[in-house]
Amino acid sequence: MRSFWKRHSQPYLFLAPAVAVMLFIVLYPFLYNVYIAFSNMSLYHLRDLEFVGLKHFRTILSEPAIWAVFGKTILWTVVNVVSHLVLGVGLAVLLNQQIKGRAIFRALLILPWAMPQYITALTWRGMFNYEYGSINLGLKAIGLSPIPWLASEIGAFAAPVIANIWLGFPFMMIIALGGLQSIPKELYEAADLDGAGWWFRLRKITLPLLKPVLLPAAILGTIWTFNNLNVIWLITNQGEPADKTHILVTYVYKAAFHYYRYGYAAAFSLVIFVILLSFVLAFLRAGKERTR
Repeated sequence: MRSFWKRHSQPYLFLAPAVAVMLFIVLYPFLYNVYIAFSNMSLYHLRDLEFVGLKHFRTILSEPAIWAVFGKTILWTVVNVVSHLVLGVGLAVLLNQQIKGRAIFRALLILPWAMPQYITALTWRGMFNYEYGSINLGLKAIGLSPIPWLASEIGAFAAPVIANIWLGFPFMMIIALGGLQSIPKELYEAADLDGAGWWFRLRKITLPLLKPVLLPAAILGTIWTFNNLNVIWLITNQGEPADKTHILVTYVYKAAFHYYRYGYAAAFSLVIFVILLSFVLAFLRAGKERTR
């Protein structure tokens, strides 16, 4: 063991600071979150914590409102991720062609992803303003009635969905474009010689060869979207109207930092963690089974 350590100690010594930082900023907060999830920690019980077992988890699972929020979270995630994939892959296919100004289009289309999300969300909130927002002004200009985006439950939920689609598609576009450039051109040339149309080439060549690239991107996009606090929180002004536009992460944030239910929020965050972990494991398992 000593001889092994003498020969191989240098890489471990180089890794030690990074491991220590990761333990401090990732593992310790996670373990502390688990600890307070089983306690009565709140604004009134910061010093005199008591163990309450599974009380918070039972409360979470028995609240009818939670299931409505969970349903909106699934809808929010599915609509966004599917839109990101469709738009990203579609634009990547177009930008992979020999067209004039391709570099300019690439630069313009990547702007939404490069801009700070906080500023972008506030900008979109202003655009959805009923009287002065540019979206309603545009509707008026073409003879349509303005829409009270942020005053109704459906409109206030649709507004951040639209904004997040605009924010998220450039990531998928970049990933897909990189994957497309790695596909051998000989495959498309052979397909052209066989008289294959663009739809056949898309289904039989492009999408199958993009799958190894898009699969991890879709998993990351799902996790990011599921836990996307900024966009829906800022555009809906903390879940308005009447807390009807919450997803799970905004619901937890409000419970923790508006109502100071720290133990409850910690337990809820563990539930979200288990949901996402289960999804990732199931998704990876399904992907492995399809590739067999």
